[in-house]
Amino acid sequence: MTVPKDILEKALALEPLKKAELVDELLTSLDIPDTQINSEWATEAENRIDAFEDGKIKALGIEEVLEKYR
Repeated sequence: MTVPKDILEKALALEPLKKAELVDELLTSLDIPDTQINSEWATEAENRIDAFEDGKIKALGIEEVLEKYR
């Protein structure tokens, strides 16, 4: 489906700030929360925190992380 010409013309005629606001609104409208995924990420985060606190995993310093990509 293509964007109706009249809507596109009106959008393109907007000043830059209004275009940015329009883009933000459009992108926000696409972000439909998925409660199942959110729940799974929350569980994963808790598991990682617990593993760190129990000493099962360690944190890396910023220099160690950056060294991997140099």
